[in-house]
Amino acid sequence: MNNEDFIRRDLKHIWHPCTQMKDHESLPLIPIKRGKGVYLYDYEGNSYIDAISSWWVNLFGHSNAYINSKIKEQLEELEHVIFAGFTHEPIVKLSERLVKIAPKNLNKCFFADNGSSAVEVAIKMSFHYHKNRGEIKPYFLSLTNSYHGETLGALAVGDVGLYKDTYKEILIKTLQTPVPKDESIESAKEALKDFEKIVERYRGEISAFIFEPLVQCAGYMHMYHPYFLKEAAKICKKEGIHLIADEIAVGFGRTGEMFACDTAEISPDFMALSKGLTGGYLPLSVVMTTDEVYSAFYCDYLEMKAFLHSHSYTGNPLACTAANAVLDIFEKENVLEKNREKIDYIHQKLQQFKDLPNVKEIRQRGMIAAVELKGYDFKERVNLKIFKYATKNEVLLRPLGNVVYFMPPYVITNSEIDKMMKVAYKACESLL
Repeated sequence: MNNEDFIRRDLKHIWHPCTQMKDHESLPLIPIKRGKGVYLYDYEGNSYIDAISSWWVNLFGHSNAYINSKIKEQLEELEHVIFAGFTHEPIVKLSERLVKIAPKNLNKCFFADNGSSAVEVAIKMSFHYHKNRGEIKPYFLSLTNSYHGETLGALAVGDVGLYKDTYKEILIKTLQTPVPKDESIESAKEALKDFEKIVERYRGEISAFIFEPLVQCAGYMHMYHPYFLKEAAKICKKEGIHLIADEIAVGFGRTGEMFACDTAEISPDFMALSKGLTGGYLPLSVVMTTDEVYSAFYCDYLEMKAFLHSHSYTGNPLACTAANAVLDIFEKENVLEKNREKIDYIHQKLQQFKDLPNVKEIRQRGMIAAVELKGYDFKERVNLKIFKYATKNEVLLRPLGNVVYFMPPYVITNSEIDKMMKVAYKACESLL
């Protein structure tokens, strides 16, 4: 069967995410038959370097032999079991390992199915914690330009209008404080002044401050200095405001350290993880929290303080097995150290974009790099033009507006980085 057959069958019944389906009247879908390493292959034998890790989830390549083998082993033992009143070895092992590598004091794990669900868990748990202690704190504070998912609670604490504005009438009320305008410490200090003012104005009414540490990924790969978080954390601790670190996109080595919170030298009250958690294999998320938070819900049943939140596939054994395999690879292959060499190489290749007159800025944080273009109106759909050019030249790029970004699997080689960057450069150049 060829690509056209699958495209026809797909469009008859399927509504794709983050897509204006009318685009596919002129923009063909790309049916993928298989993946291996950094490559995706369609039904006609064309290959594509997955420069975005299939929405930032794939860490160690498609069809990774080690992860495959572990999932196959687990499949013969247990595929799923209810997680209320039952448990299993893969999730116990995974929880122990996450606690060991996470920022200090995050000793409890609450599992869900995806990033948005993890954010919902964290904000509900924070509000409920305060309520169990006799306090009603109706507000959540987040950064301008932030994105935390697309379920209603997650949308509410985010600030990317493209996703949020349509639903504003039905969202919970939240507060936003300005994100530092760039990566300088001066911008961090300036943003802290606004942060202090809003905390003072709503003193005693804010349950938690939720943030994407260091990189606002869906917020056009905006990056800021860790000093802001370090100082904001001190203010929140003093005021009794929880810290919710949304490490869904930036966790597991994306920013150079295992977690972005490590770079900022903070230990949040809640840390949400997903995406790379299973290496891009299966849906799984976890909210890590403290013994203090856990204790606020620990009581006799009739006191009604329990956290009644659940998902049918919570703690799925196959997904937990994939996550354990991912942690095995981190431990055995010295991944973070090896990534530093790739980070340096990507940095070198990124410099060439400065020569293009339509490039406003380049920026990088670990294994995340971005090229921001200038001089183009949103209606010009530069992102679509670059996507088309790149896929014709065997690279999968999916720019965010005028921002071309790179977030490849960690198994990418220097020669594959060369091709990825060359195609992106030529795509940007073709717009001139």
